[in-house]
Amino acid sequence: MKNGASDKDNKTEGRHRYGLGILLIICAVFIFSIMDALVKYLGSQSLNSIYIIGIRFTLTFFWTLLILKPWKHPEVTRTKHLGLHLIRAACMIFAAFTVFVALKYLSMPAMTSIVFAAPLIVSILAGYFLGEKIGPRRIVAVIIGFLGVLVVTRPGTSFFSLAALLALLTAVLNAFYSMTTRRLSDHDRPETAFFYTALAGIIVLLPILPFFWETPDSWTIWLALFVLSVLSTLAHGILTIAHKYAPASILAPFYYAQLISAIFLSVIFFKQVPDKWTLIGGSIVVASGLYVFYREHVRKKEKRESQSAR
Repeated sequence: MKNGASDKDNKTEGRHRYGLGILLIICAVFIFSIMDALVKYLGSQSLNSIYIIGIRFTLTFFWTLLILKPWKHPEVTRTKHLGLHLIRAACMIFAAFTVFVALKYLSMPAMTSIVFAAPLIVSILAGYFLGEKIGPRRIVAVIIGFLGVLVVTRPGTSFFSLAALLALLTAVLNAFYSMTTRRLSDHDRPETAFFYTALAGIIVLLPILPFFWETPDSWTIWLALFVLSVLSTLAHGILTIAHKYAPASILAPFYYAQLISAIFLSVIFFKQVPDKWTLIGGSIVVASGLYVFYREHVRKKEKRESQSAR
């Protein structure tokens, strides 16, 4: 009886932990949508992209120091994989630029739908960079997902533009960011990756920031920049905590909740209602991504079962 009760308690505790992890992921992706809304607002104010992104990363580094306190906890700075950290940081910095420019011209739902191609790109590249086996069903799901991207971007129409290509480039950068994060998770603490991303941002952007300095003529712009840096730090911190409560295979599908929040904020703040092609294409991308996550979960489960049977 005691063993049965103990197993039941463990399962209940596991469900509660997973539930908390899922809730944290949903909060994080909603914050990411708010960040996109702030970026879109700042882009409408005719401010230089390097200025805005430089201010964001400078403030983010300040918050990172306050949270991690590396002078008290030097272990967060220790790594044997500095090169991977720099690649990861470079992906994030360049993605910040592509997002900023693309959101000037694309609606938030369209941008989010295209960027959701990142897991599909990861699925392709994982076979080469991570040595993962990719089955035919996953390949078909990836192809269908990219057809969804084509539905959103509509090549050959007036909608297809440099902004759409930049959104797709953002997906590629996010894919490499995700793969380097996955590699680093086997060796370093999440806080270490957090620290080096913030550090690289300030090393790259702070020296050139004075050459692109603009003094905003409105306090709302200063407020938006301040809130953007706080939310960036908060969202990535929440992601780190969420993955301590639940495995990535459980959490991954809930990243797609960002499309719902993107539609909501786009309608509320910018009066931009997604057209039918964005909704159809976005749905195809999401469905394909969910299937890829499902197949990855099945593959890992089969691998564990085969190992335990030996």
